[in-house]
Amino acid sequence: MDLQDQLKKLFPEHEVSNEPEVTITKDHELFVQNEPMICKFEKRKGKPTTIISGYEGSDEDFKLLSKELKNKLAVGGTFKDNEIIIQGNYRDKIIKLLQEKGFKTKRVGG
Repeated sequence: MDLQDQLKKLFPEHEVSNEPEVTITKDHELFVQNEPMICKFEKRKGKPTTIISGYEGSDEDFKLLSKELKNKLAVGGTFKDNEIIIQGNYRDKIIKLLQEKGFKTKRVGG
């Protein structure tokens, strides 16, 4: 007894449709601003961190950007106080990724 027969016993009135399911997915677009985002390098508690700030859009968009950056760089980090804090010195890579997305960036510090 295959799966189709079992399903017919459980749901005798159900008719199988052969039409493919259509799912529409919309990519979320981030707000691109006029002012540049600030990307700086700091040492906090002796450990290197990269801090991104200056986003003018909504917090939810900034959180999505944070998650995307952390996934692409395969590093840890957090989002708090309207800043993305990435563990490690990835300033150049982050600036390159942000510029590919259409953001203006400004490198602060050495």
